[in-house]
Amino acid sequence: MMQSKAESIAYDFYLPSELNATHPPERRGIRRDHVNMMVLDKITGSVKHDKFFELDQYLNPGDILVLNNSRTIPAILKADWHRNGKLIKKETEIRLARKKNDSAWEVLIVAEDVKAGDQFCFGENLVAKVIGEVFKSPLKIVHFSIQGRDLIEAFYSIGEPVRYEYIEQPWKLDYYQTVFASQPGSVEMPSAGRAFSWELLFKLQRKGIKIAYLQLHTGLSYLLDDHYEHSPEDHYEEYVIAQEDMKAIMEAKSTGGKVVAVGTTVVRALETAKKTSILSGWTNLYVSAEYELQLVDGIITGFHEPKASHLDMLTAFVKEKKLFSAYTIAIKKNYLWHEFGDINLII
Repeated sequence: MMQSKAESIAYDFYLPSELNATHPPERRGIRRDHVNMMVLDKITGSVKHDKFFELDQYLNPGDILVLNNSRTIPAILKADWHRNGKLIKKETEIRLARKKNDSAWEVLIVAEDVKAGDQFCFGENLVAKVIGEVFKSPLKIVHFSIQGRDLIEAFYSIGEPVRYEYIEQPWKLDYYQTVFASQPGSVEMPSAGRAFSWELLFKLQRKGIKIAYLQLHTGLSYLLDDHYEHSPEDHYEEYVIAQEDMKAIMEAKSTGGKVVAVGTTVVRALETAKKTSILSGWTNLYVSAEYELQLVDGIITGFHEPKASHLDMLTAFVKEKKLFSAYTIAIKKNYLWHEFGDINLII
């Protein structure tokens, strides 16, 4: 949902509302790994149409897939808003945006005139106090009364997943998880990996395609204000890459294998690690047509909405004209958009 740093008319296009995937594939009567897949050749711009379960046909032994194993947390909370001991408003919506430490988070409070010192009560055992605000942002910083694993467990007990306007009914959190997600922390689902099943992962490995994991906890991408310019460089996300996984990725690269990132989060983490030689930290890397990819050769991603900054990133893989020609075809072929939609392989 992030807007691109450089406003570009070329990145705008008409997306028919019926192409918004409002239901998870499983609720449309198909397996998650049988969604449609558009395969875009990044050199020629040619397009093929297939099912995601046939991914192995487009990869070779020695290639390596890199997946984000971050697990989605329920990031929309409701709390009673107090100031100086007085109730201001019941059931105020608070959206988690980014973890700062074990007890402090940046949050979007869906209310006007929130001040430092205000408290939000989620029940008897959980209170959050506003301790500051994020520079040039609508986000506030709050300190919770509990921390660490206890706090994450509290989110799971009281929260709901982030859902956007094209989702017509409140799907449960389980629908916002990948099958391999293991490390809680993402405010929004790293959705490019959603189409994978364990069966498909085993099928890929039997062919000699390697699998590696990293962890990048996604932040809140849309701040409910279309007038607020929120560029990728303002959007810091925490990542961790295990030494053995990075070693496997570099070995695949050095022996001629393709490094294929599953999602824009993985591109950000891998390219940051390659650029800085730091395997654990924060990234605000902005990848666009001007950025020369150092490590990643291909990407598995969903279809991105008009003006989304993710489109900027895709132009680092394939020329803008070829990308939007492919998007025009995808619209004509009724591919589905967003986290419950279809898949685009650029390779």
